[in-house]
Amino acid sequence: MSPLKALAVSAVPVVALLAVAGLAPLPFAVAQPGGTADVLGEYEGRPVLTITGAPTRKTDGELRMTTIVATGPQMTVRLGDVVDGWFRTDRAVMPKDSVYPEGDNEKEVEEHNLGDMRESQDDATKAALAYLRKNGVNGTDKVKVKADLGKIGGPSAGLFLALGIIDKLDGNGSGGDLTGGLSIAGTGTIKADGEVGAVGGVSMKTQAAARDGATVFLVPKAECDDARAEKPKGLQLVPVTTLSGTVEALRALGKGDAENVPSC
Repeated sequence: MSPLKALAVSAVPVVALLAVAGLAPLPFAVAQPGGTADVLGEYEGRPVLTITGAPTRKTDGELRMTTIVATGPQMTVRLGDVVDGWFRTDRAVMPKDSVYPEGDNEKEVEEHNLGDMRESQDDATKAALAYLRKNGVNGTDKVKVKADLGKIGGPSAGLFLALGIIDKLDGNGSGGDLTGGLSIAGTGTIKADGEVGAVGGVSMKTQAAARDGATVFLVPKAECDDARAEKPKGLQLVPVTTLSGTVEALRALGKGDAENVPSC
């Protein structure tokens, strides 16, 4: 047999293997930029934050929490989808269990994510009110907060819910807006003690932020590299680790005090 024929014959099983791999389902999810929601305004026609028990202030600017949209837990992702996602800047390929760690049933996933959101809302309220009390803001003892983001689930809106509560009750602490009138976007979980935690899909969220008009993006410090990976032009990245540090960064940003605004 000639070398050419030997090569042709030996290539057949490889081609067959690639064909099978192309059809086989893979344990990945493909994500893309999702919607954003201004926690100082409305979402789907309803106020995101409803605060009772204390006077609230009229706010300017925006605090936009960001989301990603991913293939569902029961959707089949094949090799072609993965390859396509690797070569596109508006797609991200992620292990399915990092997006849906709680199982493959869509209803259970939704219920779990909404549960995470409710817990995040509670922690955001506790963190925000604790911050205000520590900084001498009185009259918060009877404050109650209701957050409504429809069916958006997960814990990654926690930081922005806390910032929204602070802005509505105290602004920047000096009579102005915490946003400085800017459109601020970002992401991050929050604990009741004010610690900001990392989330997934940051490179997709920066694109959603820029698309919806944000000029500043607050990112958990540990995810600066991911945020820089596909950073849209003109979007300023501000790393954060705590609620109090985030407020200080926003105050400095509003004053134009660039030296005191951290950067990724």
